[in-house]
Amino acid sequence: MTRFLVRLVINAVALWLTTLIVSGVSVTPYGSGGTLETVLTFLLVAFIFGVVNGIVGTAIRVVAFPLYILTLGLISFIVNGLLLLLVAWVSGLIGFGLVVDGFWWGVLGALVLAILAWLIGIVVRPVVGRQGDRRR
Repeated sequence: MTRFLVRLVINAVALWLTTLIVSGVSVTPYGSGGTLETVLTFLLVAFIFGVVNGIVGTAIRVVAFPLYILTLGLISFIVNGLLLLLVAWVSGLIGFGLVVDGFWWGVLGALVLAILAWLIGIVVRPVVGRQGDRRR
């Protein structure tokens, strides 16, 4: 459970940084847009992103495996951009959340999001690992 929550926070922070870096990707907060509402919105969008990436993304990667081999993995940029657009659509159904201005903004946003989540994960992993060692 701890790993899930840490991953959720990492994705939420990476998403927040992505919205600051990529101008075509933004988040519309819930309600009045106060700090608490904004943080909860980023956490909700990160949760939606995790579910979409875990279910739909895995299915696409399995089905499109030959295409991944044929393009030497470059198709993953397109797939990740489409998954980010899908997250924007799902969050748009609930009336707030991720907004992506177009397909190429989605591809760029997915690339930046993946790099930032990876970098944050590298920084956070040793801290979380040390806490787990104390319990033993």
